[in-house]
Amino acid sequence: MITPTENTSQSQSLLHLLWLASPALPVGGFSYSEGFEAATEWAGVTTEANAAEWLSDQLIFSLARGDLSVVAASAKALAMATVDIQRLSALNDWVLQTRETAEFRLQSLQMGRSLMDWLRNLAPEAAKSLDLPHHWKATYPVAFAIAAWALQNQGLQNQGLHHPSGEADGHQTVSAYAFAWCENMSQTAVKSIPLGQSAGQRILLRLAREIPEAVALACALKDEERQAFTPRLAILSAQHEQQYSRLFRS
Repeated sequence: MITPTENTSQSQSLLHLLWLASPALPVGGFSYSEGFEAATEWAGVTTEANAAEWLSDQLIFSLARGDLSVVAASAKALAMATVDIQRLSALNDWVLQTRETAEFRLQSLQMGRSLMDWLRNLAPEAAKSLDLPHHWKATYPVAFAIAAWALQNQGLQNQGLHHPSGEADGHQTVSAYAFAWCENMSQTAVKSIPLGQSAGQRILLRLAREIPEAVALACALKDEERQAFTPRLAILSAQHEQQYSRLFRS
């Protein structure tokens, strides 16, 4: 039987993840297209149908095997009795080393920095308790896992409770990250092609249905199975850096 205190804790945890997945979160995710804008010009992604297919492939073959896997592994490192800072640092290094273009690297560092600044402002005690190296620059996937952990940890401390560990928390954090990405990219498709808002919602619906599969894959990956190899996307990202006219940041 779930007690009122446990129910409140679960509700707060869900609200924290919804908060992190919100497009209103001031980290600048809306300003990046992740190569999609170039795909509309050079890869024929010009309809609702092929936009949905493009983003679905990116979710399963790129995001799930890379960033989502990093979020899952980071959540595990944070759920330990003593947070494994070395593990977080290694995962962060992996993200930096596998970004295939300058704009992908810029995006991850800028969004990670913005999220950590936001966290230090909203949950300073929890952020401080991690005792991260001063020179350390968090990438966005690692920063997202840290923010989810810190908000949850501070909320439970305020209730005199302990932070729970386990796979369920990690799956929920990864799901929130995935949905935030899907929502942002569906809006990128609406603006880039362009499409109507109803088309964008249909694309988001398809992506949302595929999130559980992507999350399950990401959480099951071992370190040696994690990958960041999307040559066509990398080429389009590099082209986007020099695209003559664009809506999104590079």
